[in-house]
Amino acid sequence: MEALLLNSESKSDMKLLLELAKKIGVKARIITESELEDIGLMNAIRQGRTEEFIDNQSFLKKLRK
Repeated sequence: MEALLLNSESKSDMKLLLELAKKIGVKARIITESELEDIGLMNAIRQGRTEEFIDNQSFLKKLRK
């Protein structure tokens, strides 16, 4: 599966692109700015995961520096 993300200030252009996608059989929907932020946060969390456990106290000390 692949995805394409389009961004436009024009609601009419986005509506036209959405209609075109549906006409050619591509699943499409408009996502909100909040949903887009959630996707970005999810990707950042995935990239930052190391699956290693760390000491909470030493982590907090490093944050305070």
